Amino acid sequence: MLQRIKLLYGKKLAALDGDIGHVKDFYFDDESWVIRYLVADTGSWLTGRLVLLSPHAFGKLDQSEKTLQKTLQIKLRKMQIENSPSIDLHKPVSRQYEIEYYGYYGWPPYWNGDAMWGLSSYPMVLPPSKKEIESQKKYHHREDKHLRSTQAVTGYHIQSVDGEIGHVSGFLVDDKSWEIRELVIETGHWYSGKEILIPPSKVERISYDESKVFVNLTMADIQQTSENDIPQRIRI
Repeated sequence: MLQRIKLLYGKKLAALDGDIGHVKDFYFDDESWVIRYLVADTGSWLTGRLVLLSPHAFGKLDQSEKTLQKTLQIKLRKMQIENSPSIDLHKPVSRQYEIEYYGYYGWPPYWNGDAMWGLSSYPMVLPPSKKEIESQKKYHHREDKHLRSTQAVTGYHIQSVDGEIGHVSGFLVDDKSWEIRELVIETGHWYSGKEILIPPSKVERISYDESKVFVNLTMADIQQTSENDIPQRIRI
């Protein structure tokens, strides 16, 4: 099922033994276009501390019948989260940190293997082999420049081949694989304010210095989409 990332911001997070805060942000890999981490604001539980949670730990997204408040279940205990490796969110997430993080939880690292999650297309809880643990060491000092904040990229201008066509207003993700399937784009006045969906396969690059997403599309490509599609989608 596809979920709009922006509708998950602020949702409650519940560990196996109690509430742990709410969703603040997500980090995605801008090469493979998959969500790697949820940034959790722990509120008064761990005052002043933000923690990263991998989709390996995600459970169901439940909705309260009384309050209609959605809660993402986390398949961890509060003590596990509290004792997890600390992260400085003002710096890029380093591979050294990820090795420590994945080793702490005993999850297979997503960077070992050819699939989206290393050994699988989905975040599966399988213990890494001794060989895999040894192979991680060569990445010890590399910072992962490809992990980006969904909150930060929201609002970036979309640069087509022949002009700006709007801005990023959100992301659609598969809630099983946590792959980003579409970028949600607000087109503005030039296209009557229509909302369109652009697949990551059409993204050429992201310029973080310019706050722009460059796409391999022309304005005519977008205008040729079906007027019957709401929201309208760029066809591959």
